Amino acid sequence: MGDLQGIIEKLDYLRWLGVNGIWLTPFYRSPLQELGYDVADHCDVDPRFGTLADFDRLLDEAHGRDLRVLLDWVGNHTAAEHAWFKESRSSRDNPKRDWYFWRDAKPDGSPPNNWISVFGGSAWEWDATTQQYYLHTFLSTQPDLNWRNPQVAEAMHATLRFWLDRGVDGFRLDAPSLMLKDQRLRDNPPNPNYKEGDLPDSKQIPRYTRNQAGMHFLIANLRAVVDMAAPGSVLLGEFYLPVDELVTFYGRKRPELHLPLNLALTHTEWNADAVGKAIEAYQRAVPPNAWPTTTAETHDQPRIAMRTQGAQARVAAMLLLTQRGTPTIYYGEEIGMSGVPIPREQARDPQGHRTGRNRDPERTPMQWNGEQHAGFSSH
Repeated sequence: MGDLQGIIEKLDYLRWLGVNGIWLTPFYRSPLQELGYDVADHCDVDPRFGTLADFDRLLDEAHGRDLRVLLDWVGNHTAAEHAWFKESRSSRDNPKRDWYFWRDAKPDGSPPNNWISVFGGSAWEWDATTQQYYLHTFLSTQPDLNWRNPQVAEAMHATLRFWLDRGVDGFRLDAPSLMLKDQRLRDNPPNPNYKEGDLPDSKQIPRYTRNQAGMHFLIANLRAVVDMAAPGSVLLGEFYLPVDELVTFYGRKRPELHLPLNLALTHTEWNADAVGKAIEAYQRAVPPNAWPTTTAETHDQPRIAMRTQGAQARVAAMLLLTQRGTPTIYYGEEIGMSGVPIPREQARDPQGHRTGRNRDPERTPMQWNGEQHAGFSSH
């Protein structure tokens, strides 16, 4: 596990590499049951990564090297340990009850609908204290926020302002397509194209759980908050969508994301024909007044070197850096890092435990050199 001080020590390398900015995955206070994406306090640093003073120093040191700093902003859910959820689950009449999704069981005691968690099983968890179910798209310890409640929207907007006021240069929005749910909580239909090995929620077409009406309004409001608080800041967004839908999140009626992340190459079959078609379709779809972006590796997908047995890492890097647009480079991609095999019984990733699709191999420490522990630490 790295920390903020470790990043400070490597800023000269990043400057030498030629990057313009760094996106940090979550370092907020968290029980780390989902590796930081279960946020217990959006406005503090988990002690395992450092302190707010360490973060302020990181900002100063990065800005002194003309490096921007972007944060990973988790808007769909909180950790169950978050103060908001503790209040919400304390009683049915708590003022924050409607900040999350609470519903009665069906007459037979079963969950309110058929929605499936990304990690398998029902997306609803029974709470014995208040005798209702609450919704969680991921782990049961990651309850979903109710973004249709204006108080939730304002509280989450305030977390953006908190970091922008400290000098942060922008945000990558984590899984924004999940942030609104169908108001009637209707059942999702079955997916006839589901294949064995797909994530559990792929058994359903996410008609009522993703990209709901109102998403563009929600994201345009986030953009307005950022533009007002810190003009010149940037918003990136994680979407796994066909390119014709992806590019709508640049905004049509109002500005939305500066860079809706183009993640097609993270899962496209790695051959010239498939890759070429994916690039051509995307570049053609980007509106004339928008700027493209391309990603080849992320913390959720196998690395290129794994997908091609190491043969295409250099080609992939050249491809990424010679397209029109802004590339995002996953740490280690610049040296052709491959995933490290992790036996399932040693998996730390809850997705790996529950589905067999373990993301630990692509999340192993940066390999700085050929010494013991790859130079990542002396431990």
